[in-house]
Amino acid sequence: MTSNKRKRNLMVIAVGLTVICYLLGIRYIISNVSAYGSEGGENTKHYVAVIAKSTESNFWQTVFAGANAASTEYNLSITVDGPDNEEDYETQNRMIEQAVKDGAEVIIFSAVDYNANADAINEAVKQGVDVVVIDSDVNSDKVSSRISTDNYQAGRMAGEAALNFEDEVLNIGIVNFDKNAANGQQREEGFRDMVSADSRVNIVDAINVISTIEDSKEGTLQMLKEHPEINVLATFNEWTSLGVGEAIKESGYADKVSVIAFDNNVASVGLLETGEVDALIVQNPYAMGYLGVEAAYYLIYDLPLAETKVDTATTLVTKENMFEDEFQRVLFSFD
Repeated sequence: MTSNKRKRNLMVIAVGLTVICYLLGIRYIISNVSAYGSEGGENTKHYVAVIAKSTESNFWQTVFAGANAASTEYNLSITVDGPDNEEDYETQNRMIEQAVKDGAEVIIFSAVDYNANADAINEAVKQGVDVVVIDSDVNSDKVSSRISTDNYQAGRMAGEAALNFEDEVLNIGIVNFDKNAANGQQREEGFRDMVSADSRVNIVDAINVISTIEDSKEGTLQMLKEHPEINVLATFNEWTSLGVGEAIKESGYADKVSVIAFDNNVASVGLLETGEVDALIVQNPYAMGYLGVEAAYYLIYDLPLAETKVDTATTLVTKENMFEDEFQRVLFSFD
C-alpha cells in the first residue's frame, strides 16, 4: 500500500469516527431532552392525590378549582377523589391506600373522621408519602402541613353574629354534622364559648345529623317541633346550612327564627337574600386547594415551608352587607 493510499484510508476512518461520535452525541442529547425539561427538570410530572370529604358540594368543587390552578402553575399531576357522603371514612382509608399504590408523592387530605382516618394516614407516611391536611384535621403527628379555616375562631364569629340579634332571650338550637369530624366540633366549641358569657343565652338543644340537606332539614323540623321557643339556629357546613334553611322556609319561620350558617352555595346565598338565613360564615376553599398543592410542590422538591399551619380567611356576610362590592367578591369570587 502506497503512502498516499494509506493516508486516504486513515482520513476515511477519521471521518467515519467523527460521524459516529457526532451521531452518538445527538442520540445522547435527544435522550436527555426526552427525560428532562428545558430547564433541566424532569419532564414526567410528579403525582399528588387530593382526597376530600366529598366531591359534590360547591365547597369542594371550589377546593378542586384552586388545586387544579396550582397544579398547572407548578406542573404537577393531580387526581381528586372523595366518598359519596361525608361520614364514609372507610372509603377514604381505601383511597389513601390506593393513592400510595399508585405512586402519589403527596396526599392532600381532609378527614371525615379525626381518629378513624389516622392509621391510614400514618401508614401512608411510613411508606414515604408526605401528607398535607386541608379543611378537616386528622389525629396524626406525621402531617407535614395543615391548611384550613381557623375553625374555632370561625365558630366564635358565628357566636358573635348570634349575639348581635336584639332579642331579650336567645334560645339557641345547634344543628351540627358528624361528631367525629374535627372541624365541626371545633366550630361548635368556638360558638359555645362565644355565646356562653351572655346572660341572654340559653342553648336549648344540639344535634348531630348526617351531612345531607334532607337529614339536616328533618332534624331541624323535629327540633323546632319539640322546642318551639327556639329563636336562633346555628349550623356549621354547606349541607346542614341548606337543610336548616329549607326547614325554615317550609315551616314559615323566617320571621321567628334567626339562622347563622356556613358557606356560600348559590342556594344558601339565595336563602340569605330572602331571609331564611340571617348570616353566613364564608370560608376560602379556593385558597385551601391552591395552597395545599403549593405545599405539595415544596415538599416534593424538599423546599422549606414558610408555615406548617396556615389559616385561610373567613368572612361574616349578612343580608345588610351582602350587596356591597367587598362582600359580593367573597360570595361570588369565581363566577
